[in-house]
Amino acid sequence: MKIRIALYGALREADASGHVELEVPPGSSIAELRERLAAYLAGHAPAIPAGLVRRSAFASAEEILHNHRTVPAGVELVVLPPVSGG
Repeated sequence: MKIRIALYGALREADASGHVELEVPPGSSIAELRERLAAYLAGHAPAIPAGLVRRSAFASAEEILHNHRTVPAGVELVVLPPVSGG
């Protein structure tokens, strides 16, 4: 399934539109999506440190999504990097 992800803070520099779309298998966890995003950024925006994605929060419009949660279908997600870089 295709997931649209809004990027904020330093992550926004990965794409001028402020969004990326990634393909993940149905039933994927947020942890798996996090790793796919880190891999995508390594290839498309190597200036962004991989650790930044690992420290960022994933959220839907309603809630923060922890690593064990399943990626919701049909919902835009956001990635919120930590404030002050850490």
